[in-house]
Amino acid sequence: MRLPAPAAGADAAGDGTARPMSVYQERPADLVGLYPRDSAPTMRVNFIASIDGAVSVDGLSAGLQGPGDKQIFDTLRMVCDALVVGSGTVKAEKYDALRLTPEARAWRRQHGIPEFPLMVIVSNSLDLDYDQLVFADAPIKPIILTGPGTDLGAAGEHAEVLVADGLADGIAQLNARGATQILGEGGPRLLGSMIAEDVVTELCLTVSPRLVGGGPGRISAGAPAVPREMSLRHILSREDMLFLRYARRR
Repeated sequence: MRLPAPAAGADAAGDGTARPMSVYQERPADLVGLYPRDSAPTMRVNFIASIDGAVSVDGLSAGLQGPGDKQIFDTLRMVCDALVVGSGTVKAEKYDALRLTPEARAWRRQHGIPEFPLMVIVSNSLDLDYDQLVFADAPIKPIILTGPGTDLGAAGEHAEVLVADGLADGIAQLNARGATQILGEGGPRLLGSMIAEDVVTELCLTVSPRLVGGGPGRISAGAPAVPREMSLRHILSREDMLFLRYARRR
């Protein structure tokens, strides 16, 4: 079922003249249209959680994945300018190099954006494994986003280093170099910091039909932040998986 199309002039990423919401009971063909690039700078985050709120199974998100999840995951990467991930998630999830499929790279070329997104790893300690494929096999040099006063050590040999006074400053630096469509994939502490600094403009949440029980944390962690209203843009489902997209009200 699909509800009425948005009125003319409606804002695809937030409130406009209407609040369109599409509901699908099977996988839609045009995911790019449902997760569009925006004309304004966007900080979109993508997370998965169980129906009882767990962010992982045995410490990894793979235990929550299901039908349709990877297709949306790949679409979000294809349309972004930069992928921002915390160093803990990079290590725990054993991130490979940020290499897209030939089809995704062709789509990016057709739309006038660089063939590969920037890979941005957030780390204050720089306790990183530079032999990991995310560095060693990268198609373009990754970026390490760190804070003032960090001992850079050998980081500059393996990545470009951006020093920022907080996440908002780091995101502003990425925006200034043309990376206006930014995707965050974790982890919970990074998302908690993003919420605290009020930089999240979109949240894409996959709800996995699993009861995990106590132990794993939520998708965000850290100090409490001021609650912020979000607007539901669409609901998608495939089999028992649920895919939600929320955007900040402008």
